[in-house]
Order: sequence, then C-alpha cells, then structure tokens
Amino acid sequence: MSVGTLYTSPAKETGKLIKAVAAFGGVSINVDAEYKHMESNKTPEFLAKFPHGKIPAFESKEGFKLFEGVVIAKYIASLAPNSGLLGANATDAALVDQWTHLVEVEFGLPTDIINQLVNGRIPYTKPMHNALLDRQERTLTTLNKHLTENTFLVGERITLADLALAVYIQRGATISFDAPLRAKFPAVVRLLETIVNQPQLKDIYGETKYVEKGLQFTPPAKEKKEKEPKPAPAPKEKKPKAKEVEEDEEDEPSVPAEPKVKNPLDDLPKSSFNLEDWKRAYSNKDTRGKDGALEWLYEHFDKEGFSLWRVDFKYNNELTQTFMSSNQIGGFFNRLEASRKYLFGSMGVLGQANDSVISGALIARGQDIAPVISVAPDWESYSYTKIDLSDPAQKEFFEGALAWDLKIDGKEWVDGKNFK
Repeated sequence: MSVGTLYTSPAKETGKLIKAVAAFGGVSINVDAEYKHMESNKTPEFLAKFPHGKIPAFESKEGFKLFEGVVIAKYIASLAPNSGLLGANATDAALVDQWTHLVEVEFGLPTDIINQLVNGRIPYTKPMHNALLDRQERTLTTLNKHLTENTFLVGERITLADLALAVYIQRGATISFDAPLRAKFPAVVRLLETIVNQPQLKDIYGETKYVEKGLQFTPPAKEKKEKEPKPAPAPKEKKPKAKEVEEDEEDEPSVPAEPKVKNPLDDLPKSSFNLEDWKRAYSNKDTRGKDGALEWLYEHFDKEGFSLWRVDFKYNNELTQTFMSSNQIGGFFNRLEASRKYLFGSMGVLGQANDSVISGALIARGQDIAPVISVAPDWESYSYTKIDLSDPAQKEFFEGALAWDLKIDGKEWVDGKNFK
C-alpha cells in the first residue's frame, strides 16, 4: 500500500533520490503523473498544500506534507528501518547526514550553477566558473580518498548517502565531471556504477551519459547589421544665407531639451586603456596563467588614466550568513550602475557564517575613487585604499581578489560578485 504521493519532474535529482530510497527500502509511493512543472506548482491548490511552490513535494495518505528533496528522502527511509538506509545507529546516522550534505551542497549545487553559467542563464564570468570547478574537485578529492579505503560511504551497506552521491555525480557527469576528472577519481566512478546498476534502481537512475569534456561557455556571436540603402536625398531649397538653418530642422523639438549634466570624469585626458575590452578579457579568459586576464591587464593598463583600489566593508562584525553578505555586495554593485562605464569591481565574502569579511578590488577611472563610487548611497560603509602593484603584498591581494582565491587572516573566499 502506498504511503503517499510524490510531486516531482523526471529530471529532478532529488525526485530521483526519493524514488530510489523508496525502491531500495521497499516503500510504495505514488508519483503524480499529472504534475507539470511550472504549471501545477503555481496553482492555488498546490500552493495551499506547499506554500513555497517547490518540488519535490510529498503528501502522505494521512495528509502529512513535506517539501525539500533530501528531507523527504530521509522521511521515506525512516519508514523502512530494516533497510539500513539511515545507518545502524546514531553515529552512522550522523555520518549519513554528513556525506549526503557534502555531496549535495559542495558538488550538486555547483553543478547547477555551472550549467546555468555555460548556458547563459546567468551572466558568465570565468573566475566564477573556475571557482565552482575547484569547489567540485575539492569535494571529489575528499570522496575519492574515503572511497578508496571504504566500499560505501558509511559502513558496509548501501545507505541514503550512497544513493545521494549517485544522483548528484550522475548529473555532474553530463556537465562538469568529464573524462580527465573521472580518470583522477576512479573510486567515485566505481560507487556511482555500483549504485545505478543495482537491479531495483536501474530503471530509476537510467543510463549515465558521460561527457568527454566539461561544458564550456560560448560567447554569443555579434550580429552583423546590414546597412539599409540610403534614400535618395530630397532636393534642397535654397534659402537666404542670413537665415541658414540645419538640414534636419523639422526633426528638432519645439522645446529645447534640458542639457545633460556632464560627468567630470569625461573631462579627463583620453586613456589608452579600454575598460570595456578589459571586462571582455576578464569574462572570457582564465584569470591567472599565460594569456590570462591578468597578463592582458598588465600589458594594457594605463596607470595615469586609471587607478586600482582595495575595498573593505567597515562593519564586518555585523555580518552573519555568508549568502546574505554576498547579497549585500550585489546590492552595492546595483547602486553603482551610474558609474558602469568608469568602473570594474571584484568583491567577495571570505570566512564562514558569523565570522566573515567583505573585501575586494576595484579598477576606476582617474586617480580619485570618490567621483566614481559616490553614486552609491552606501559608499561610505566601505573603506578604499589605493593599490600599488610594485608592492608584492598589495599585488598578491589584487590578483587574489580578481581570481577569487584571496585569503585574509586565514579566511578563505566563499562567494563573489563582479561589477562589469
């Protein structure tokens, strides 16, 4: 007899995880065949049950409701205590949670973001792509070391953690877990193949599709605008010289437009450094290394026309969750919109929840930061220090901020944003 109904879509990893847990534990669940993603979950009926409108979602036959995939999977596993999916004791249960959380947050989440980056659903930057790949590789290193010494993640039997690894690594194999990485982490591949080929799980996981090379971002081609043929000029009327007017007089507004306020930065001497070219180089090149973005910058930078700045948030003791600090950077950058043509920025959150800092680097037009940055109402919440690249420590800071591998007082880069 079914214990309840699952609402999910076929491609959803955590939906697949829940079905795998149910199948392995011998728990019967119904999967709503009528569910249509982005339609069903927006209906008043669905939202009355699951206010967040998120899948997977589960409703038991008694009317108990849950959302969040891993949470539902754990609940289903708890209905099959003899399956061993949650471990044999409290210690095992904690380890199952540990490995499940690791593979979900440190591999599965980066996979989703990489997929959105390379497909242009969020603005692409090479440093962010590299940071996510590094985060995945660090996770794979931890998993592979453990699985080289152990058959399964916890104990000597398959647990929820192994099923979770399989769904996230299987998805990653279609995006970023490519042939070179698979060769480097054979124990991870071994466990993936073990799980997906279990007789009761084969139909749920399906065939694993492996990419040879991780998906890459391809910048959209610039459209070539065809020149429209110019219409034959109308014959000009001869007018007395004393009353000469401009040819397009009839297009002029009858009321004079208000003069635009000129930005004093536009009066600076012309610079050989093209900020827009730099932004493209930064987006499309690796930050470090030969022919990287930093090499391009040092070759083209005009230190007379532009300046480099370190920026630090003044009130780091007020920061709590790192994702909230990252959102704060995004808000600060949004308020700098009026200075987009004069400014480039790379800022990040370093540390962990309740022990983090916000810092980064800016490239600004001119030698004074205030005219560029003061368009943001909260600009004085940050301190600004000019960077001298002849100082090795300052240069190391600047390059770390751009490459998203900056460390400050032992705090490592957690998340970052660019102003381009």
